[in-house]
Amino acid sequence: MKRFLNIILLLALLLAGCAPASTNEPVTLNVFAAASLTDAFAEIGKNFEADNPNVTVTFNFAGSQALRTQIEEGAPADVFASANNKEMDALIAGSHVAKDSPQIFLSNQLVVILPASNPAGIDSLEDLANTGIKIVLAAEEVPVGKYSREALEKMNASFGADFKDKVSANVVSNEDNVKQVVAKVQLGEADAGIVYTSDAVAAPELKIVEIPVELNVIAKYPIAPLVDSANADLAQAFVDYVLSEAGQSVLEKWGFGPKP
Repeated sequence: MKRFLNIILLLALLLAGCAPASTNEPVTLNVFAAASLTDAFAEIGKNFEADNPNVTVTFNFAGSQALRTQIEEGAPADVFASANNKEMDALIAGSHVAKDSPQIFLSNQLVVILPASNPAGIDSLEDLANTGIKIVLAAEEVPVGKYSREALEKMNASFGADFKDKVSANVVSNEDNVKQVVAKVQLGEADAGIVYTSDAVAAPELKIVEIPVELNVIAKYPIAPLVDSANADLAQAFVDYVLSEAGQSVLEKWGFGPKP
């Protein structure tokens, strides 16, 4: 009998050793997200934490191109949300993201923002070409910077073949991400900037000049868990939440367009 009990005890210990870690243990989920997602994802992160009490969502917000480089250099990330497909495709090529895992989770478009006082008296897109206007854009390698230049190229057909060149001559700063463009305009260091509609929603004190659909560029944002995520199931759960009705409702509140 004693020997039998010892065997039972040994089996119990072995089974305990094979059991999964307690789901009550605290977990940190590292989400790398485009700077334009700052406000919306901060809210989504709080909602996700409320549904998962033992999870802390830590965000790294920056230009998508900078985030991609950080991931390639080994930064610990569980989820990547990009403002364009280019950076996601690069991570797929580097085997950091599974080929079929990215999903487009929202759309966005461009708008011109102005300081509340509008010292340059900008009333239309054509005014961006006026001599002496100080414009700030995101750098060309930043998704919103690339989109801005594509939109300016489109405007040549409406405002003259040299319109983009005139506007480019007024650019006084090229920023690393869209939030820096917003900050420069808020501080009065620029007369105008081109950002996403969602950024204008997050800074309601600024004035805006709309860019018509035919002159605009629609950005599509992909999201995916990282192959090397230390919390693969949780990373996928976060992606699923962003794609859910609740997540999409938050994104809409912050000025993003629906999934294409």
